[in-house]
Amino acid sequence: MITLTTIFAFLGNLGGPEIILIVLFVLLFFGAKKIPELARGLGRGIKEFQSATKEIKDEIQESVKEDKPALKPPVENQANTEPTK
Repeated sequence: MITLTTIFAFLGNLGGPEIILIVLFVLLFFGAKKIPELARGLGRGIKEFQSATKEIKDEIQESVKEDKPALKPPVENQANTEPTK
């Protein structure tokens, strides 16, 4: 499960006040009108990255399926078909 702590893990030991300060700075720096555009662009980028990752994963799985030989059942030794006593 993804939590807020996991999302901000790369930022180190930031607490609530520090995160609020960063959000306010971004709001002041970009403005309220620009933030939805940035979020939309970020969403598109993430979606494109996920689709490219899925395509690569599918290609790898297909190549593994093509390269994998069909397994044959083991052949029993016909010379040794007499029951043992």
